[in-house]
Amino acid sequence: MVEDHKYCIDILTQVAAVNSAMHAVSLGLLEDHLRHCVVDAAHAAATSDSSEGVDTLDLKIKEATQAIGRLLR
Repeated sequence: MVEDHKYCIDILTQVAAVNSAMHAVSLGLLEDHLRHCVVDAAHAAATSDSSEGVDTLDLKIKEATQAIGRLLR
């Protein structure tokens, strides 16, 4: 669009649309991570006799928290 000398506001509108779409994809991936990886780790921690399951759960929660932080920037 820039090379075609389109109107600046139209370009900015398209950039906003792409950003919105990427945000939606990111939220979907985060939801999938929470529903599968974090839930699986929580289940493993609850049914494990060792601290390994709790450590894995802590790691998954930390990963999710960091990902949320990146999305909020």
